[in-house]
Amino acid sequence: MPPRFFVDCPLHASGELSLPPAAARHVQVLRLQPGSAITLFDGSGADWQAEVLAMGRSEVRVQLHARQIVQRELAQQVTLALAMPANDRMDGLVEKATELGVAAIQPLMSERSVLRLAGERAEKKQAHWQGVAVAACEQSGRSVVPTIAPVQTLAAWLAALPPLGAGQRRWLLSPTAAQPLQQLAAVEATQTLVLSGPEGGLSPAEEQAARGQGFLAAQLGPRILRADTAPLAVLACLALS
Repeated sequence: MPPRFFVDCPLHASGELSLPPAAARHVQVLRLQPGSAITLFDGSGADWQAEVLAMGRSEVRVQLHARQIVQRELAQQVTLALAMPANDRMDGLVEKATELGVAAIQPLMSERSVLRLAGERAEKKQAHWQGVAVAACEQSGRSVVPTIAPVQTLAAWLAALPPLGAGQRRWLLSPTAAQPLQQLAAVEATQTLVLSGPEGGLSPAEEQAARGQGFLAAQLGPRILRADTAPLAVLACLALS
């Protein structure tokens, strides 16, 4: 299978194209040569078959060929809203969630969050995680890149949520006073919003605030999963349903 590269510009029609810097670097790192086959995608849901025409010191020119619509997305849109786990676990969570088909990720800070970001540092982390999602799409064959939203506090995010619409559901991952996930997943929906807490869990007040916004408490089983494991378990369940 030809290597896949994301390009951050729209691909419209067959013809020659000078690759954007990021994609050009990837082609050069792989030491591809003129005549090499590659696949390009711009996040719109299609793959483009292409061929390397010329390699320069900083420029890579390619010839676009056939456009192919691909369907590798989940049957429903799943958004993960999660209190960011500490250390580098957020990187792995974004990567694996992208592979499993997440549509969007909302990084949050809750009362018990260890990782706290603001200002330029938060913006840099958001851009970094968006890059992690792009790389996971290149590897997994997805042609739609999940959106990594700006970091927010849980309180501000909950307050800004619109009312629930038709075909939408909201789940709060909680080990107490919760329905089994399999029971909740039996109800069909087109959009699912999953809220997951940090290492120490959400506070009782935060859980109550989430319930006030239409979240139903969901339980994943008798074991307590890590903050970076629980949302992935939900995604895996929905991907296989």
